[in-house]
Parts: sequence; C-alpha cells; structure tokens
Amino acid sequence: MKKVLNTERIPIKVWLDDIDDNTLYQVKNLANLPFAFKHVCLMPDAHSGYGMPIGGVLATDGVIVPNAVGVDIGCGMCAVKTYLKFAPSIQKKLGKIVEEIRKKIPVGFNHHKKYQDRELMPQNYDIENMSVVIKEYKSALKQLGTLGGGNHFIEIQKDKENMIWIMIHSGSRNIGKQVADHYNKVAQKLNTMWHSSVNPKADLAFLPFNTEEAHSYYNEMRYCVDFAFANRKLMLTRVQEVLSDFFPAIDYGEMINIAHNYATWENHFGKNVIVHRKGATSAHKGELGIIPGSQGTKSYIVEGLGNPESFSSCSHGAGRIMGRNEAIRVLSLEDEVKKLDKKGIVHSIKSQKDLDEAPSAYKNIVQVMMNQEDLVEIKVELSPLAVVKG
Repeated sequence: MKKVLNTERIPIKVWLDDIDDNTLYQVKNLANLPFAFKHVCLMPDAHSGYGMPIGGVLATDGVIVPNAVGVDIGCGMCAVKTYLKFAPSIQKKLGKIVEEIRKKIPVGFNHHKKYQDRELMPQNYDIENMSVVIKEYKSALKQLGTLGGGNHFIEIQKDKENMIWIMIHSGSRNIGKQVADHYNKVAQKLNTMWHSSVNPKADLAFLPFNTEEAHSYYNEMRYCVDFAFANRKLMLTRVQEVLSDFFPAIDYGEMINIAHNYATWENHFGKNVIVHRKGATSAHKGELGIIPGSQGTKSYIVEGLGNPESFSSCSHGAGRIMGRNEAIRVLSLEDEVKKLDKKGIVHSIKSQKDLDEAPSAYKNIVQVMMNQEDLVEIKVELSPLAVVKG
C-alpha cells in the first residue's frame, strides 16, 4: 500500500503513486457515502470513471450501487496455456492466424448473423422474471462469442519457457449496458423520492437490499456476469479451433477466468458486506487471476495473497493515463507502430483512430505490478505475439 488518506468519513487506501483530480474527487465521494464500510480502495491502475473510479473497490453495508459496478457488467479475462512451443515457423503464421480469428469472431459493433446455441447461454436463471434480460435475450444470442471494441482484445502470447498462451478480454456486450442503465435510472428515481442525502451529482444512486429493486438488479447483474463468461468461453473455443487447424496436435491446459466489473456478498472484518469491484479483480488467498498490460506490453498470471486491506482485491490491468480522444489527438501513429513492429507483434494499430489503445495511452504495467506486491504474486509473465482488437 502506498498511502492512506484520512480526510473523509472513512479512510481511502491507495496503491498508486499519483491521483489525478477527477479520480480523487470520485473516491472522496465514495468515502463519504453513509453506507460505505470500513475504508475505500484504489488499485494501482485507478483512473476516473463514471461515478466511481475504474480500479476502485467499495464495500457497502446492505446497499448496492449500480454505478459502482459499471456498464460492462462482468467484463473480465480468460487465459489458457497451450502445449505448443513458439518457433520462427510459428511467427510466420501469426498474420494468417489473426485473419482466421477475425473471420470466426465478430469485433467492434459487429454481431453474428445467426443466433448462437441457447445451451451456451447462462442456465438456471428465471429470465422470465428479469425485465431487462428477457427483453435483450434474443439480441444477446447474436452477440454471444463476439469481442466488442474499446480495450477488449484477443492475444496470442508466450511465456518465459516459450509456451504459447491465449488471452481474451471482453464483457457482457449490450445486455450488460442495458441492465446497468436501467437500474441506475431506477436507483436515481428512488433516491430522489427518498430525499437521499447522497449528492446526485456524484452519480452514485443506490438500492438498499430491503427493496425488490435491489434484488432484481443483483439477479440481472449476476446473469450478465455469467453471460460475459459464456461470451469469453465461446470466443476461446473459436480461437482454439483456428489454432487446431494450423497445429492439429495442439493441446491445452485449464482455463483461468476472472471478472472485474461486479458486486458480490463477501465477509470482511467480521461482517457480511457487498463488495463492488469496478475495474478491479478478486485476489483471495491462492486464487489465480489475470492482469493484462496494454497492447504490446507484458501480461501476468497471478496468485492472490488475500490482503484484507484491499478486501482481497487487485488491479485489473495497466490503467489509462490519457483518455481515448486525447490519445488519438496527441500520440504519433508512426512512433506507436514502430514500437510494436520492433517487437515483431502482429497488432491492430493501422490508423490515427486506433491510437486510443496504443501502449503509450496506458500506465507502465511493470510499475503497476510493483505497486501491488502485497496483493498478488506473479506466477507467469507473458509477452504478446499477436493482437486482435475491435
């Protein structure tokens, strides 16, 4: 931990070197919430978001806050080790492998033209009683197994032993956004009706768990978390199909999966509370997780240390140091392409508009990892070989 700020109702515990003004404003709002529990955390990749900072961890007493989860509910990572060893002959095939992946997996705003198998959707939910999920279900059947845009990616990577890995970062597509937007509006309306003391300008409208609305949001949110996982699993299957076409004898290890936009009941400091992780992942003792870098930088498979001061949480990635529009405006296309080409990475930066996801738009992942040495232990270090983005 870098420092503790004791200026608000409850302390703010910080694992990063510097805090920009917007992020500080937002985390102070969190720390002054009447239902915030014990302390608030900022992970080393933290930056401002909508209502709550990305890279924030908030525990609450009997209350759930839709904007403390975010709009891409269940967004997260999965990674699988292959038992294929990297060689120059494989390097020559990476461009073609990326082409084939793009044929099988729609990216950006594209969806499948046909409905995907319903059996791949989350099961054991009463979706007939989920007002948003049931409305979005058919659309979601065409979005299942699609990457999306923004910071979502598929990467082919290698570890220090030159074994090839697959890593995927994606979320719940439009169904998660619709659930988030709907219940945030519900919370805003109810908070206004209750004359809530929470500042509406903070964008942290809440739902107490003694209301039907809170239970409805929690159930639909959990569905979206499972949908996001199903989405990553289907994309992983498609990537494995492509690799198997090129390397018929390829074998795979077990998948690692972890989400970073969700809320869940956990016991901390002797009390059952709702832990909101927005751009943060759980790092319970012994739990395997994934912390990716930016496009063109290292990623890490980690093991949680279960640090109670972070509510057993860690960062979800490198974290942005500049907004998307700023990156497009100020970064040099020639310089960013040169950095990636020099490493031999098959990448997705082709024009100025792609610079929103350039490595220079993100924090130094090595420093981010150093700042959370008390939260996780690095188990595997991964270097990118090829990147697919929306």
